[in-house]
Amino acid sequence: MPIPVINIAQMREWENATWAAGQTEAEVIRRVGIALARCALALTRPGDAILLLAGKGHNGDDVRAAREFLKDRRVELLDLVAPEAVLPELERQLSLKPALAIDGLFGIGLDRPLTEDWKKIIETINGSGIPVLAADVPSGLNADTGGPVSPGAVMAAAVTLTVGAPKTGLLAPQAWPFVGRLVVADDVGLVPCLPVGGLNWTLPEDFTNFPPPRAVAGHKGVFGHLAIIAGSFGFHGAAVLAARGAQRAQPGLITLLTQESVYHVVAAQLQSAMVGLWTADLKLPETVSAVLMGPGLAAAGLADAMSLTTRRLWRDSPLPVIVDASTLDWLPLGATAKNAVRVLTPHPGEAARLLNTTSQQVQANRPQALRGVSRRFGNCWVVLKGHQTLIGRSEGEIFVNPSGNPHLAQGGSGDVLAGYLAGWLAQRPLQTDVGKLIRYAVWQHGSAADKLQTTRANWVLEDLLDEIGRAR
Repeated sequence: MPIPVINIAQMREWENATWAAGQTEAEVIRRVGIALARCALALTRPGDAILLLAGKGHNGDDVRAAREFLKDRRVELLDLVAPEAVLPELERQLSLKPALAIDGLFGIGLDRPLTEDWKKIIETINGSGIPVLAADVPSGLNADTGGPVSPGAVMAAAVTLTVGAPKTGLLAPQAWPFVGRLVVADDVGLVPCLPVGGLNWTLPEDFTNFPPPRAVAGHKGVFGHLAIIAGSFGFHGAAVLAARGAQRAQPGLITLLTQESVYHVVAAQLQSAMVGLWTADLKLPETVSAVLMGPGLAAAGLADAMSLTTRRLWRDSPLPVIVDASTLDWLPLGATAKNAVRVLTPHPGEAARLLNTTSQQVQANRPQALRGVSRRFGNCWVVLKGHQTLIGRSEGEIFVNPSGNPHLAQGGSGDVLAGYLAGWLAQRPLQTDVGKLIRYAVWQHGSAADKLQTTRANWVLEDLLDEIGRAR
């Protein structure tokens, strides 16, 4: 199940409940050590050197516990208790260029400004260029606010393995440069008594046995018919990417409706998807079970005609309607058809336009921005894209997606996601849990990029289309 994002006080309550239940701190530390070692092994290769940086608190104990599980690695342990005395040895160890350093200097309990000696330690590590794996929280970061405990003194981690559950500060945009990739060690022996939160971290295990197997006697009529309204002069590729993304979700049928100016070039690139012309008086086939609008509808002169179609479908259609890209700007405010599924997929700049604000303000409080967009457009589902994509509505739980990486920042990746998501939502047997289906599509999209990044640094959108949907 998803893990709630918690603050320091809630983490302390959780720990106290664990000790009261009979679990020992030593056993939890051992399990955290195993989790750290597992993560470090994934980040390095056999024979690589790993430098353990252990402070005097429990974070240091976690790092020390990892040592025995770092098989086939050359491991050096540096106890950092008196920073002024250990700096020369730290500089020597860093000059040997280990493949990874594991940061266990300070944890969530740090509540005092750091001395100049400690600042020098952190500055030296950051300046070394050595990748850092942070234990629970990057040293010097306030785990509640995401800001530095002392200005200019926060460890810059490539990966942070946080213990039990994500801390609120680790998800703050100001903390992202220090947290790096956030991973959760959720099985470390803490008792299962987490509070219910409004913000939740998605785990891959949330999708065990999901989507369910298809009925053995199922046919294409059972698995839905997706209509995609996309593509215009100069932007035909977005329509093709959306259609191919939808194919990876395997709906029964896909019909792509595009502008006459790009019909031939679009149709020539698609085989199993049907391609037709969009007209202002077009009526969708009765078999259609979901509609995607937006990818590639950016050519000049489309707004007047296309906005009428957008507003009508969004306001009145009983079908699931997914709106992406330029079409977001044509949406009507207010309520939609009763119980109809509506999904918006804005990036921060598009969300800012929908809220009449700035992308900086959206990023400053992403959950609030998501709820604001959903509220303005009839309590629709919102996929607020970007680092740690958010999925939710104006009320209820919001889910944080952990997958994906900066290499998704390529033109067309959003079109692939929109098509892939719409391909799932077109399948009526899966429409009983729309929230989970959206989360699954977003997670698969990011996981495909993560897999590609481990095998090919220069992957492109065609590679993403080949990989999407394979994660288990």
